[in-house]
Amino acid sequence: MSSVEKYNKKGLRTSYISTVIGISLVLFMIGLVIGGVLGIDSIQKQAKENLQGDLFFKAEINEADIKQIEQELKTWPEFKEVFFVSPERAIEEFSGSNTNTSEVLSIFDGENPLPPTIGYKPKVSFANRKGMEQIKNKLLKAYPEEIDEVNYDKASVENVNLGFKQFVYLILLVAGLLIVVAVAMINNTIRLALYSKRFTIKTMQLVGATSRFIRKPFLVQSIFQGLVSAIIGMALLMSLFYTLNNILDTIEIPFEFVTFLILFASILVIGMVISFISTWFALNKYLRMKLDDLY
Repeated sequence: MSSVEKYNKKGLRTSYISTVIGISLVLFMIGLVIGGVLGIDSIQKQAKENLQGDLFFKAEINEADIKQIEQELKTWPEFKEVFFVSPERAIEEFSGSNTNTSEVLSIFDGENPLPPTIGYKPKVSFANRKGMEQIKNKLLKAYPEEIDEVNYDKASVENVNLGFKQFVYLILLVAGLLIVVAVAMINNTIRLALYSKRFTIKTMQLVGATSRFIRKPFLVQSIFQGLVSAIIGMALLMSLFYTLNNILDTIEIPFEFVTFLILFASILVIGMVISFISTWFALNKYLRMKLDDLY
């Protein structure tokens, strides 16, 4: 093999590696944004499921009847969790961790003034203003003689839904801008890689090769580049998430297996599609060029 052929092969190999690295870094940045959106969605789901409502019963309803209602409510599709709150547990929660329960009871002459209640946590689809009102109306309609009041923190419901919604919009805006920049960067990277092969493309065209025949190996290579780049980008993301979760005690990123698959599939599709489209348009440019314009 001549030194020229060795040089050309080395140049092509370097060009391929630099293209893959460039695409991988861009996909890593896109993955950070997508991972942020998915992570926020997971946190929002947890926050919504932690919203709580309370049922207060009329004075003549005894504890046994309240526990019976608790068992019935556990079958309702609106609830993630339903639990009985005894007077003892209620006074403990009312007292808090910094106050002795007996001190609070002494204010009321040793008698517990808090009645037994039922607490509930809604499913995510009902953890909004409309859903919580639907639950409240359904409870009052189902137990008009037993329930005295249905109470929940309306401000918390509003804050959980509005706050996360605004944050997601901001993240999506950043994601949109980043994808535009990513497309431009990947497109330029691939154009530069194909620039070194412009004479090979034109030579194939001059000897009678069809555009479809010329495009095929480059497009196949572009898909493979997108695949390899997505794997590298995902590996970088997982390394970052592992570092944050295990080295920094104050940060914990909750990622389920399904979320991991969605993130990897998104990066894979974006990498392969952008790489394929960029290669397609770059090839068309060189296929339409005249021989004199290549110099």
